[in-house]
Amino acid sequence: MKVTVVGAGAVGATCADNIARAALCEELVLLDIREGFAEGKSIDMMQSATLLGFDTKIIGSTNDYTKTAGSDVVVITSGMPRKPGMTREELIGINAGIVKGVAENILKYSPNAIFIIISNPMDTMTYLALKSTGISKNRIIGMGGTLDSSRFKYYLSQAIGCSPNDLQGFVIGGHGDTTMIPLTRLATYQGSPVSNYLSEEVLKKVAADTMVGGATLTGLIGTSAWYAPGAAGAALVETIVRDQKKLYTCCVSLDGEYGQKDICLGVPVIIGKNGWEKIIDYKLTADEQAAFNKSADAVRNMNNVLSTL
Repeated sequence: MKVTVVGAGAVGATCADNIARAALCEELVLLDIREGFAEGKSIDMMQSATLLGFDTKIIGSTNDYTKTAGSDVVVITSGMPRKPGMTREELIGINAGIVKGVAENILKYSPNAIFIIISNPMDTMTYLALKSTGISKNRIIGMGGTLDSSRFKYYLSQAIGCSPNDLQGFVIGGHGDTTMIPLTRLATYQGSPVSNYLSEEVLKKVAADTMVGGATLTGLIGTSAWYAPGAAGAALVETIVRDQKKLYTCCVSLDGEYGQKDICLGVPVIIGKNGWEKIIDYKLTADEQAAFNKSADAVRNMNNVLSTL
């Protein structure tokens, strides 16, 4: 089994580190455009192998896609964050070129790879990867909802005073402060609805905190988060390479599901060796469906910027 992570920044390196520690593949390639950067990160990780007890071979590469040949799963984290004064259109324009180029170069050497997209704006970059490559929609997975759901369970655990591992909770919709939808109605604590433990007011605060979870961390540490995003990417790699058939919220191509078409958006899916294998219908209420439609409209407006590039 071979996995490639494109982008050796904080998120990509953390994702790669998690993959190596969990022994998810025999060979792991870390690729970056910056000269020597991926090589340095890979050497640093390999020097932890005897301390952590993993045998994964980690190879760093400066933009040499031949080293990615034969990859089963490819995680794309490359791109730049939005800077002060930068418009949404400018960010999409820059990152669209990066993601499109990466996907096309990967497919030259790994025509059967499954792609996990982390680059932002994630919903639009997932849609771009699907449209620009023309490969099966099941092989293109946006990570966003996996991370958002993990943050949702964190905030629920803080409110209840329990382990987040005892909670089930999902966030659907777009991967953005105003487009994600924490499904408080369906969240459970050891099979019991969280509404049995938390008031409606507290649940609304949990949902609000979840929606600005990324922005909160950026404000606290001065940059985008990396531990949880990297772990979310690695979790998806694990359920693919081990064919675990786990249920995650992921950004995938919709063709009538949840009332939407020609868009990539976060919905609950089963992930296995073939990529995303089945969309699960949560039977949304009228209010939840309306919120989902509003989220889709916002993401579709972002996607429309691609046609101007």
